[in-house]
Amino acid sequence: MKAHISKEQVEHIAWLARLKLTEEEKKKFTIMFNDILEYFRKIDEVDTTDIEYTFQGVQIKNVTRDDTVRPSLSSEEALKNAPRKEKNYIKAPRMA
Repeated sequence: MKAHISKEQVEHIAWLARLKLTEEEKKKFTIMFNDILEYFRKIDEVDTTDIEYTFQGVQIKNVTRDDTVRPSLSSEEALKNAPRKEKNYIKAPRMA
Protein backbone atom coordinates (compact mmCIF):
# COMPACT_ATOMS: atom_id res chain seq x y z
CA MET A 1 0.00 0.00 0.00
CA LYS A 2 1.35 3.38 -0.99
CA ALA A 3 1.51 5.95 1.78
CA HIS A 4 0.10 9.27 0.75
CA ILE A 5 0.11 12.59 2.56
CA SER A 6 -3.15 14.47 2.19
CA LYS A 7 -3.76 18.21 2.36
CA GLU A 8 -5.54 17.63 5.69
CA GLN A 9 -2.43 15.94 7.09
CA VAL A 10 -0.30 18.88 5.93
CA GLU A 11 -2.74 21.22 7.69
CA HIS A 12 -2.44 19.13 10.86
CA ILE A 13 1.37 19.16 10.71
CA ALA A 14 1.30 22.93 10.21
CA TRP A 15 -1.05 23.29 13.18
CA LEU A 16 1.30 21.21 15.36
CA ALA A 17 4.24 23.37 14.25
CA ARG A 18 2.15 26.52 14.76
CA LEU A 19 2.59 27.52 11.12
CA LYS A 20 0.01 29.44 9.13
CA LEU A 21 0.10 28.24 5.53
CA THR A 22 -1.65 29.72 2.53
CA GLU A 23 -3.65 27.42 0.26
CA GLU A 24 -0.79 27.58 -2.26
CA GLU A 25 1.73 26.56 0.42
CA LYS A 26 -0.51 23.67 1.51
CA LYS A 27 -0.58 22.40 -2.08
CA LYS A 28 3.18 22.84 -2.40
CA PHE A 29 3.95 21.00 0.85
CA THR A 30 1.54 18.18 0.00
CA ILE A 31 3.44 17.62 -3.25
CA MET A 32 6.83 17.93 -1.54
CA PHE A 33 5.95 15.47 1.25
CA ASN A 34 4.66 12.95 -1.28
CA ASP A 35 7.85 13.36 -3.36
CA ILE A 36 9.90 12.63 -0.23
CA LEU A 37 7.87 9.48 0.44
CA GLU A 38 8.46 8.41 -3.16
CA TYR A 39 12.23 8.73 -2.63
CA PHE A 40 11.96 6.49 0.44
CA ARG A 41 10.03 3.95 -1.64
CA LYS A 42 12.91 3.90 -4.12
CA ILE A 43 15.41 3.38 -1.29
CA ASP A 44 13.26 0.50 0.01
CA GLU A 45 13.70 -1.24 -3.35
CA VAL A 46 17.48 -1.55 -2.90
CA ASP A 47 18.58 -5.07 -1.95
CA THR A 48 20.56 -4.78 1.30
CA THR A 49 20.64 -8.47 2.30
CA ASP A 50 24.45 -8.77 2.19
CA ILE A 51 25.17 -5.29 3.53
CA GLU A 52 26.63 -5.08 7.02
CA TYR A 53 24.78 -2.80 9.44
CA THR A 54 26.37 0.53 10.20
CA PHE A 55 25.36 3.11 12.74
CA GLN A 56 27.54 5.92 11.43
CA GLY A 57 28.58 6.10 7.82
CA VAL A 58 31.34 8.65 8.39
CA GLN A 59 33.70 8.61 11.33
CA ILE A 60 33.18 11.87 13.21
CA LYS A 61 34.98 12.73 16.40
CA ASN A 62 34.74 15.61 18.87
CA VAL A 63 31.53 17.09 17.51
CA THR A 64 30.36 18.33 20.89
CA ARG A 65 31.25 21.65 22.40
CA ASP A 66 33.08 22.01 25.68
CA ASP A 67 30.77 21.82 28.67
CA THR A 68 31.21 25.26 30.18
CA VAL A 69 29.15 26.79 32.96
CA ARG A 70 27.13 29.79 31.78
CA PRO A 71 24.26 31.72 33.32
CA SER A 72 20.85 30.35 32.36
CA LEU A 73 17.88 32.30 31.07
CA SER A 74 15.59 33.94 33.54
CA SER A 75 12.03 32.57 33.73
CA GLU A 76 10.73 35.69 32.01
CA GLU A 77 13.23 35.35 29.14
CA ALA A 78 12.57 31.61 28.73
CA LEU A 79 8.78 32.15 28.61
CA LYS A 80 8.92 35.29 26.46
CA ASN A 81 7.83 33.58 23.22
CA ALA A 82 5.56 30.92 24.72
CA PRO A 83 2.09 31.25 23.17
CA ARG A 84 0.36 30.34 26.45
CA LYS A 85 1.74 30.47 29.96
CA GLU A 86 0.44 29.91 33.44
CA LYS A 87 2.48 31.07 36.43
CA ASN A 88 6.07 30.15 35.54
CA TYR A 89 5.19 27.33 33.15
CA ILE A 90 4.39 26.90 29.46
CA LYS A 91 0.75 25.87 29.16
CA ALA A 92 0.27 23.21 26.49
CA PRO A 93 -2.86 21.50 25.22
CA ARG A 94 -3.86 18.35 27.05
CA MET A 95 -2.75 15.20 25.25
CA ALA A 96 -5.03 12.19 25.31
